[in-house]
Amino acid sequence: MGASSVSGDSSAEFGELRERVLAVNGALPGHGLVKLTSGNVSEIDRARGVMAIKPSGISYAAMTVDDIVVVEVESGEVVLGSRRPSSDTPTHLVMYRSFDQIGGVVHTHSAHATAWAQAGREIPLLGTTHADLTPWPVPVTRQLTAEEVQSGYEESTGAVLAEAIAERGPVEMPCVLLRGHAPFCWGASAASAVENAVWLEEVARIALMTRQIDPASPLLADAVRDTHFGRKHGPGAYYGQA
Repeated sequence: MGASSVSGDSSAEFGELRERVLAVNGALPGHGLVKLTSGNVSEIDRARGVMAIKPSGISYAAMTVDDIVVVEVESGEVVLGSRRPSSDTPTHLVMYRSFDQIGGVVHTHSAHATAWAQAGREIPLLGTTHADLTPWPVPVTRQLTAEEVQSGYEESTGAVLAEAIAERGPVEMPCVLLRGHAPFCWGASAASAVENAVWLEEVARIALMTRQIDPASPLLADAVRDTHFGRKHGPGAYYGQA
């Protein structure tokens, strides 16, 4: 599908998608997940074969709906917007192409999660706050090779993220620490991806505090872990309102 397949009044056609993506990007600073212009959120419209994403290097406070860039998922071509899309656009595209369950992707530089990423350490599953997010330790990717960096850094980033969750899938593994860099998260929508990023930062903070109190603190019991994840996720979920 080429860019010419996107027809009609594109500005109106993608208006709601761009509004949603503007709103979730605008929420990142308030959640303490980004500084200045770092970070980005995107959301895919699979029926139309496009995603909308934050423009590169634009202030969150100054950003308007017209700044949000619409990109064709298959080709990576811009189909709407005069701004240059986020430099992480190829990474987002890899995740959308790899996993149909992903509807939104967010990249942040939240301090505690980034610290674990820079240390090259997975976040151990120590308590129920973590289990509510994922029933597994939050993984850290392998190191990119020099060849992968040189051949296409952002695409290779997406490839190692996809590799890190291939066994568990994006529902059970909604976030990954990019080694030496920072976290990426995803969800069924852009809003749910940001929610996962908020919880990841809290999980990272609490895990660090726990290990500072007791470096030998035990992992959460499997039965408690499974119950906490199951009551929020999957067919047997009963947390919240119907």
